Amino acid sequence: MKVGLLYSRIRKDEKLLLGELRDRDHDVEKVDVRKQQFGVGNPPEALAACDVVLDRCLATSRSKYATTFCESYGVPVVNSASTADVCADKAKTSVKLDAAGVPTPATTVAFDVDSAMAAIESYGYPCVIKPVVGSWGRLLAKIESESAAEAILEHKKTLGHYEHSVFYVQEFVEKPGRDLRVLTLDGEPIAAMARSSEHWLTNAAKGAEVTEYEIPDEVAALARAASDAVGGGLLGVDVMETGDGYTVPEVNHTVEFKALNDAVEADVPAAVVDWLETKADAEVSA
Repeated sequence: MKVGLLYSRIRKDEKLLLGELRDRDHDVEKVDVRKQQFGVGNPPEALAACDVVLDRCLATSRSKYATTFCESYGVPVVNSASTADVCADKAKTSVKLDAAGVPTPATTVAFDVDSAMAAIESYGYPCVIKPVVGSWGRLLAKIESESAAEAILEHKKTLGHYEHSVFYVQEFVEKPGRDLRVLTLDGEPIAAMARSSEHWLTNAAKGAEVTEYEIPDEVAALARAASDAVGGGLLGVDVMETGDGYTVPEVNHTVEFKALNDAVEADVPAAVVDWLETKADAEVSA
């Protein structure tokens, strides 16, 4: 199997995958998207002979466009461009999850400061405001007062980029000091971790403590439904425990798994490569 790896930086996650692929004697074509050109029409030489291409781009914009071009060439790519487009945008993800009946936090999108302020006041304090595009818990704010809301909205308006003028306001979910991350491969839960912190943000990137989480049937079903809602692939489904069940705030399409791999008994990169082999075999059979 020849695997193309789209990347802009080789992190520990990519090193784990590369090690597993090479241990199985697969041929790997590393494609640095910062240096690769994608023309309309024929694929670049580096991608033309690939049985499957794995998108591990760090930047959302590169991920969306590189996967779109791969698909235009007829080169099998995971995750798909449509999955990347949905998961890269929190508003689109919220719409897809809700349409699929997946419980997700109450969310309102507004386009100017006054309407955003009205949305915030409809939720009451605290509530949360997030950028529609972003990861690692950056630029999220827990709003606890009217004055804080006014300041945050003014800052976002002044930043200038159009995405900061899409005000994504969400209810604040009281959770038990942790949230859950479930790694899925075309909907099948492979492993999960609980991320715990005294801070309201429990991202591993923010320093949360991670431990293995045994996936109950209800959470597994929720992860499958969330994966299906956004188009499937290699995904990280975020789940929060509430007083009366679970809710899914977002789904990650270029999911990092190094912290998960360290926390669980399962061999995560091996499971991913097993899945890639299956995807490549399916393409050959088709």
